[in-house]
Amino acid sequence: MAKILVTGGAGFIGSHIVDDLLAKKHRVVIIDNLSSGYARNVNSKAKLYRFSIDSNRINGIFRKEKFDYVFHLAGQIDIQKSIDNPVADATTNIVGSINIIQQSADNKVKKMVFASTGGAIYGETKGTPATELFPEVPVSPYGIGKLAVEKYLEYFKLQYGLDYTIMRYSNVYGPRQNAKGEAGVVAIFIDNAIKNLQSIIYGNGKQTRDFLYVGDAVRATVMAIKKNGKVMNVSTTKETSILQLYNKIMKIGNIQIKQKFGKSPDGDQRRSCLSNSLIRRKWNFSVSSSLDRGIKETIQWFKEESL
Repeated sequence: MAKILVTGGAGFIGSHIVDDLLAKKHRVVIIDNLSSGYARNVNSKAKLYRFSIDSNRINGIFRKEKFDYVFHLAGQIDIQKSIDNPVADATTNIVGSINIIQQSADNKVKKMVFASTGGAIYGETKGTPATELFPEVPVSPYGIGKLAVEKYLEYFKLQYGLDYTIMRYSNVYGPRQNAKGEAGVVAIFIDNAIKNLQSIIYGNGKQTRDFLYVGDAVRATVMAIKKNGKVMNVSTTKETSILQLYNKIMKIGNIQIKQKFGKSPDGDQRRSCLSNSLIRRKWNFSVSSSLDRGIKETIQWFKEESL
């Protein structure tokens, strides 16, 4: 079995990837400074280094551990924070990522798998779900940073032969998602509903997103170890409006709380939907969780956490 590094392995998606890799009998090491992840998410069978990815101690960890594969999920995830402080965002998400990429190349890692984003890179998807060939027009420093890291991976492949796969997720949701700050709207709506609080729907609620259950995101990401492909969308290719999502959560959770509407923030995307035709064709991958089922499992997790 392989020795695998998961940066951000205490976070939402990263911790689920750690669990999946350990279940497959791999040896797993985590680098996470716990700035947005939680110690309670860390699987006891994994080894945790509590460092930031831009730390100069990363070099020593790579030399000591001798990783076969690297899953890179660590980073600053708040889009609004990236707008408010683009320098801090770039320091973590671009400079920190280059540090991980450089160490992966220097230490002969077999492959690096990078958790990127679809919506923040493609921007508005008008008329048709965005394929991997869709124009890249990020509209936030967060999206620009993700795209920059993708380009650095291309460079390190050309210059040093570092193999990689980029996973461009749609809107991932599920258990362990943080409902605080710039969190996913599913987590926010569910957390508020359980606490009997109103949720704000910005704009008219007709803006759409492509909601992907975390279990499906994890399955696709772990497949990247054995599959070929440089950039892969991971999505459902199904659009759901924010208002439809809210009503689904109320119905599935048997909750009745009237939503309120607020002013749409500047630059808010009206439509975000990714095509998954490439990953279905090349990897024979398909999503297994419907939105209803995913919401039900996420509500159950939030209820258990609130006890």
